[in-house]
Amino acid sequence: MITALSRPYASQEGVPVITHVDTDIFVLTYFMHCMKCDFCHDSCCGYGADTDVTNVRRLQAQGAGLGPYVGVAPDGWFQQTYAKDGDYPGGRYTRTRVADGSCGFLNRSGRGCLIHKYCMDKGIDFHQLKPLVCSLFPLTFDDGRLFPSAEILDASLQCLGPGPTLYRGARADLGHYFGSGLVAELDALETRITDAKAREGRESTLRQTVGEPAR
Repeated sequence: MITALSRPYASQEGVPVITHVDTDIFVLTYFMHCMKCDFCHDSCCGYGADTDVTNVRRLQAQGAGLGPYVGVAPDGWFQQTYAKDGDYPGGRYTRTRVADGSCGFLNRSGRGCLIHKYCMDKGIDFHQLKPLVCSLFPLTFDDGRLFPSAEILDASLQCLGPGPTLYRGARADLGHYFGSGLVAELDALETRITDAKAREGRESTLRQTVGEPAR
């Protein structure tokens, strides 16, 4: 169910702006602790990632330091074509290049994202360099909506199942990019959704106990 928020919430760079949320983010669950599992070998990093033009520039400015991590010169990090989209800072985005079936920034000698590793090693807040769509995964955004990523909708994400909700997995990053106001409103909406589901569960159990047909 798509629910309108009480007001628009703009990211710290002005866009994207979140005005609506798909309440499935409070219901669907997955194994959030990716780095504690080696089951899928970072399969969600197999397609590359959308990256806004301003973040491309920030990453390329780190070429001297990040280049040795990636093993490829900065001019080989991204596709050369850009698409226009007002949801992205700078109004345009491209994608990270894919090599041998994985994002060019995937750590092939270990685990996880090399941008993230570089930031941790250098004492840089990873939010400054890691693409927004990667930080928010398994949530994404489009035209004001915050909703599950495509890998959730098509059930291709291998870690779907028991664990925290999609919202809980991305909550801290949502707060970083969009502020505490959005998180407070989403927390309140989460409570209403979970309370309603708990009430439905109790009523269903009661109907079964007294022998009434489920509705």
